[in-house]
Parts: sequence; structure tokens; C-alpha cells
Amino acid sequence: MLNESLAFIGGGNMARSLIGGLISQGLPAQQITVSDPLASQREQLKQDYGVKVTDNNVAACTAQIIVLAVKPQELRNVALQVRHTVTQHQPLIISVAAGIRASDLQSWMNIPVVRTMPNRPALNGCGITGMYASDAVPSSHRTLAERIMNAVGKSVWVEQESLLDAVTAVSGSGPAYFFLLMELLEAAGIAHGLPVTTARTLAVETAYGAGMMAHATDDSPATLREQVTSKGGTTAAALAVFESRQLKEIVQAAVTAAADRSKELAVLLGGQ
Repeated sequence: MLNESLAFIGGGNMARSLIGGLISQGLPAQQITVSDPLASQREQLKQDYGVKVTDNNVAACTAQIIVLAVKPQELRNVALQVRHTVTQHQPLIISVAAGIRASDLQSWMNIPVVRTMPNRPALNGCGITGMYASDAVPSSHRTLAERIMNAVGKSVWVEQESLLDAVTAVSGSGPAYFFLLMELLEAAGIAHGLPVTTARTLAVETAYGAGMMAHATDDSPATLREQVTSKGGTTAAALAVFESRQLKEIVQAAVTAAADRSKELAVLLGGQ
């Protein structure tokens, strides 16, 4: 496990999920410091995990690894606040804030950073994180960053930061797409006479089972779909409707809209 001291700036849901994952993998709680302005948040973190807490971002940034887990709108002010300290100590900086480019963070903090895009299932230890680091980030820091993000699931690296917009659109926003499909399946079941609880259980457990099947094999989703689709059967009839209503084009347009919005937010929130 990690030997380095670790500090989180911001103690919200993503910080909590990472803290829980790291502690479950053997990282001593006393190696972790969380800085948060809310006393209630600090007390809850201390009570739940036994970590050290503070309201002083600068003091926390003397750690060897810093995870920036504040809201994107607050990140520039925080970065400028701790700029001198991190420049002096040269820690590994990991950002989990959506929409803020690594180049902007580096200009604010005067130090290379690893930018990540985790998603909500990290809260349950089954997230997926897209990661980017410029050539200025040492390979040892890349390895450390990957180990930290893998505490709550899996991770993938992209070679160009612009690809994190696609990562955001596919996996960052992606859980909502699956929740919507579950919601619609539940509603369709109810429309066909199923009780609400039965329809919801069928929709949720089917999604869970399909995800588990895809997770457990190297077969592509297309192959798995073909394996459960009998010619002339009920599944084929349903899939034919999806195709005729241009579901493929709808999904492509939705992901494009999310990626475009990610680019817009990077411009809006960065480079100030």
C-alpha cells in the first residue's frame, strides 16, 4: 500500500469514496488528512474513517499526495491559495474536478497535475476513471495516481487531454443513461400490468446481471447481444424497434452533446 502522506482538499462524495477505498486496502487512516470548510463535514469524516481533519488548505498541502476534490467553480481560488506551498513541496497533484483542464491547473498552481474523470459508481467501489497526465508529470507520479484511483474501481489513461471530454460523455455521465433505461423499462413493465415493485426489481436486477456478464468476459457487448438474441424471438422483435427508431443515432447525438458541454465548461471555468 502507499507509504506517502495523503491530503484531500474537499471532503464530499468523491473524496469519501476514495478514502473508504484506500482504507479498505490497508492505508492507515492517520496517513490521510482532509481539509473542508464545513465543521459538520469534518466531524463526520473523522467519525466515519478516523482521518485527520482541518479547515486549513495550506496546512494540508504539505502532504506528499494532494487530491483536489472541490467543486470546479471553487478550484481556481483553492489552487491559487495553495500555490506557494505546493511549489515548495512538489507533491503529486490529482484533480477529480470535472471540466478544469490540466493546463489551467498547472498555470494556477505552478506544478504539473494528473487530471482524472471518475464516475459515480466509485461510491460503491466499482467506478471507472479516465486519467490524463502531461509529459511533465513523472512516471512515478503517474503510477501513484493510478493506484489511488484504482482503490474505487478501474482506470484508463488517455494520451490527449481533449479525449477526457469523450470520457466524460461516455462514463462520467454514462451512469445516468443506464438509470434512464432502467426507469423506462420499469415504466413499460408497469404499463403492461406489472406491480411497481416487481417492475422495478426486474429492471434493476436485469441491468445488474447484464453488467456483470459484460464485466466477466472479454466478449464485446455486440457479441453478448447476439448471444441472447434468438432469430424470430422476443428479443429480436424488441431490438428491431430500437433500430427502426434510430436508437444508435440517438445515443451518438446524446454523447456528442455531453462531450460538447464538457468542452464548454472547460472554457467557462478555466483560464481565468
